[in-house]
Amino acid sequence: MDSTTIDVTLERELTVSTHKILVIDDSKVIRMRVKDMLPTGNFQVLEAKDGVEGYNLIRSEKPNLIMLDFLLPKMSGWDVYQEVQKEYDLKKIPLVLMSGRKEEVVEKLNEPFEYFSFIEKPFEKKQLLEAIKDAMAKARKHPKPKESISSTSSATNSSDNEAMAKEIITLRQQVNSMQGEIDLLKKQLRQVLSFLKQKA
Repeated sequence: MDSTTIDVTLERELTVSTHKILVIDDSKVIRMRVKDMLPTGNFQVLEAKDGVEGYNLIRSEKPNLIMLDFLLPKMSGWDVYQEVQKEYDLKKIPLVLMSGRKEEVVEKLNEPFEYFSFIEKPFEKKQLLEAIKDAMAKARKHPKPKESISSTSSATNSSDNEAMAKEIITLRQQVNSMQGEIDLLKKQLRQVLSFLKQKA
């Protein structure tokens, strides 16, 4: 796939789904380079020069794509990554991890990278666009959090409980109705017996 095709496909995807792209890198040159390489679209590029600023922007702005340098001042890219992984709403944001040395990343995170894309600096526009596309595809693979599964099962349990309660009420009504019939039959039987005794 050539650069133009990736560009057009990605532009369509970004225009539809992305409003904010966050670039976290302590190098202004890299931040500007990433900005210039992105296809034109109706999205806003946010910048952060260190991990703390970047993490705060992730939390406040909830960007639609994060470009994260691995080595950052104040809070490393690795620490930012770990914090992001703690919350489903943050970790499902497509992430491109950037580093000048891939071995530093592989030391902490094993390949193949399942939920994010990696790009080694320096990179070209085609590599960047491919990494973004890859990150968007991988972000969709994040499993849903257990809370939602348990809340679904508790919702299922509560609806099961309701059905059971209704069934119990119906059964009680049937028992009461049968008890009434039994009492009536006993009464009739007593009457028949007393009638027979009188005849005898």
